[in-house]
Amino acid sequence: MLLNYIKIAWKVLLRHPFYTFITLFGISLTLTVLIVMTSFVDHLIGSHYPEYKRDRMLYIQRVVRQDSAQQGRNMGPVSFSFLTKYVKTLKTPERVGIASAFGFANAYVRDRRISLQTKVTDADFWQVTDFEFLEGKPFNEQNIANGDHVAVITDDIKRQYFDDPTQPVVGKNIEVDNVNYRIIGVLKGAPVTRLYTSADIYFPYTIPKSNYKDSGFGGQYIAFLLAHKEEDIPKIQAEFNDAVRRIPLPQVDNGFKVYHLEVSANNYLGSLLSTFPFLSGNDKGYFYLVLGLFMLLFMSLPAINLVNLNVSRIMERASEIGVRKAFGAPTLILMGQFIIENLFITAIGGAIALALSALVIYFINQSGWIAKADLTVNLPVFAISLLVSFVFGLLSGLVPALRMSKLTIVEALKA
Repeated sequence: MLLNYIKIAWKVLLRHPFYTFITLFGISLTLTVLIVMTSFVDHLIGSHYPEYKRDRMLYIQRVVRQDSAQQGRNMGPVSFSFLTKYVKTLKTPERVGIASAFGFANAYVRDRRISLQTKVTDADFWQVTDFEFLEGKPFNEQNIANGDHVAVITDDIKRQYFDDPTQPVVGKNIEVDNVNYRIIGVLKGAPVTRLYTSADIYFPYTIPKSNYKDSGFGGQYIAFLLAHKEEDIPKIQAEFNDAVRRIPLPQVDNGFKVYHLEVSANNYLGSLLSTFPFLSGNDKGYFYLVLGLFMLLFMSLPAINLVNLNVSRIMERASEIGVRKAFGAPTLILMGQFIIENLFITAIGGAIALALSALVIYFINQSGWIAKADLTVNLPVFAISLLVSFVFGLLSGLVPALRMSKLTIVEALKA
């Protein structure tokens, strides 16, 4: 029966080529936009290079300090000393890495200035992330203990700084802000949208101007907590919250008397959301709700247009409906047939949209609009796309089917 419905839908599509083109154009364009949007959201918050282990990682990137009346507040990244004292000492995580939030510097090649985004890290940072080293290796505890002036650069900076980027550069020097650093490794650069790990050049945290010796709560650092397994995440959060509760307050922090301290370990999305004052790290449900409502609203307009087209298409077949009703075909069977036919048409539009999305994503990745972008149509994106296509087909097919079901045999045969 299902095969017969699909054959009928195919014959209907072939009957009016222009009408079919308009229908498939509307479906494929709508779904293309939704698939690209889904891919972009996945690019932002999914587990991708160089943070493949986000599903078992927590981030501490913000501390809020408040006065006694909780009216005045200071908010920003965390100090290195705070992370060393209260996060590095946690027992549950497999490893804790630390890196600065961001920094900027300049390098010069002849008369050309290269603007660099910099990051200072500890040795564990390289263990909790998954950077691909094209040359050399990251700096280690010994480099940090020795105070070595070493650096890890990206392949992009290698191409910009050196005359012959095909030659190895490990062991050579790079001058940044009038200081020479020995290159110890070259890695594949991360997209700028990996906010916590992306940079052009990486230094040990012991370099000058890193402010790692500041003793207050606030600073310029982020902690990356790697759990042994995903199930350990709540235990790590509980252990960290307990450590924070035991911090004696009030304390004077850079001239500000702190009575209340708010700092938490969140997953990546929660960490991003916590940067907005009106959201907390636990509000990711609202994020998905707003995103879902936006996608539903975006689908509504083309779905309404498709409903009108489907009503016209079904009413063309009123005589067929009347005859089948006269021979005793149940209304639910007829409704199911038209919904299946619509899902079949939507599936064709979805397949076209998938191909178009791949082209659009390839263009975005190659265009340089997002530096080092790596948008993909992976399994989660594909699964969400299938779900969206199904909802779209169901929404646009249900109303015409309901309208058809209300036709009496006489009305259908007269139409």
